[in-house]
Amino acid sequence: MTGINDFIDNEVKNNDIVLFMKGTPDFPQCGFSGQVVQILNYLGVDYKGINILDSDELRQGIKDYSNWPTIPQLYVKGQFIGGCDIVREMFQAKELQELFSKSGIEVKVA
Repeated sequence: MTGINDFIDNEVKNNDIVLFMKGTPDFPQCGFSGQVVQILNYLGVDYKGINILDSDELRQGIKDYSNWPTIPQLYVKGQFIGGCDIVREMFQAKELQELFSKSGIEVKVA
């Protein structure tokens, strides 16, 4: 299990924004992943989407890593933000945009 943990850790720490999701940013394979992709795309931020459907080990590994039972999972600057509901609420309250700005991540829509 250390291999998958190291992989996740590396992705989270070396990308400003990482979304562990079902499917890809171009083809989300669940509604919740799709909603987070829509929000990130709307804000115009660069992010890395990682498809957890590619590997059972990754699917379980990300849940263990974050201690969070559901997918998608959003990480910003190495910090776990949450899943779809949290991301959507933060976006609607403009907290997500603030978090990106404070993290030095350019948001194209204020």
